[in-house]
Amino acid sequence: MQNQLMEILQEAKEQLKNAASMDATEELRIRFLGKKGRLTEILRSMGSLNEEDRKALGKQANDVRSEIEKLLEEKFLEMKLVQRAAKFKAEKIDVTEPGTVISLGTKHPITITIEEISRVFMNMGYQIAEGPEVETVFNNFDALNAGPNHPARDFSDTFYISEQILLRTQTSPVQIRTLMQQQPPIKVISPGRCFRCDTPDATHSPMFHQVEGLAVDEGISMADLKGTLSEFAREMFGSKVRTKFRPHHFPFTEPSAEVDVSCFKCGGSGCRVCKGSGWIEILGCGMVHPNVLKIGNVDTERFSGFAFGMGVERIAMLKYEIDDIRLFYENDMRFIQQFK
Repeated sequence: MQNQLMEILQEAKEQLKNAASMDATEELRIRFLGKKGRLTEILRSMGSLNEEDRKALGKQANDVRSEIEKLLEEKFLEMKLVQRAAKFKAEKIDVTEPGTVISLGTKHPITITIEEISRVFMNMGYQIAEGPEVETVFNNFDALNAGPNHPARDFSDTFYISEQILLRTQTSPVQIRTLMQQQPPIKVISPGRCFRCDTPDATHSPMFHQVEGLAVDEGISMADLKGTLSEFAREMFGSKVRTKFRPHHFPFTEPSAEVDVSCFKCGGSGCRVCKGSGWIEILGCGMVHPNVLKIGNVDTERFSGFAFGMGVERIAMLKYEIDDIRLFYENDMRFIQQFK
C-alpha cells in the first residue's frame, strides 16, 4: 500500500501539471481526494492491517493527502490568475478609439425667456411669487374686478373643473394671493402657466406662459410704472429701444395701457417683424384698481400700486424671430438645440 500511495502522489503531480482549466483541476481533486477517490479507497482498506502497520500507513497517507492538497491549492490559484488575465484581455478597452458622442441638452427657449425676464425684475428688487394652476373663480375673476358678465368667464374661453374651480386663465390670481397674505410694500413677479380655450394655430395655444408683476407702496404713480417698464424693455431688447403707452381697458387696473416698444430689428423704420409699423406690442399694464386693493385689505387712501402682465411666448417669438407658437411644444430637438 505504501507503494500505491507514492504512485498516487506521483500521478497527481503529473496530471495537475497538465491540467489546463479550473474544471479539470476540480475533476482531479475529486479523483484523488473525493469520497470515492483513490486515496480514500486506500484509507478504507486499512482496517485489515495490524495496529502497527495501520499507524505507519495512516501517517504516510496523511502526508500524501497534505501534499496533494498543497498542489491543488497552487493549481487553483494558478487557474484563477489565468482566468483573470483572460477576462482582462477580453475586456480590454482601446482608449485610442473615438468615443461615443454624448449629446448634451439645453434649456427650452421658454425657460430661457422666463429666466431672463425674472433676472431683469429681480435686479430691480422684485421677488418671485408662485400660485396654483388650479384656481378658484373668486381669485381668477371676482377679486380682479371682473364681474359676472365679463366675456372671459364664458365656458367657451375658460376651462372649468366645477362651478367654482377652474384652470387659471392668467397669473394675476397670484397678485390677489400676495395682497391677502402680506401688507405693502410689495414688489413681486409671478411667472407660470395659464390655460384658455384656444384652438392651436401659429399664434394661439390652449396652454401658455405669463409673467405678471405687482408693486404696491406709498406714493406709487403712473410715472413709476412707465419708468419700470421702459427699463425692462431696454434690458430685454437693447439700450436703444423706446417705449410707447397706449390707453386700454383692463378690469383690474385703472388707468390701463398697452405697451409698445420700438422695433429692435429695424430701429423703428419698418420691417417684417414689426409689420412695417416700427412698433411692437409686448404687454399690458396699469394702476391697480382700488377694488382689487380692497380685497387684500390695503388702505387705498395711503397705498397705490401698478401691475403688468406679458406673454412669455410672445416675448420669445419676438426676440428669437419664431413665427409659430406650436414649435415651443413639439419637443423637436432640432428646434430646441438652436438655443444652446
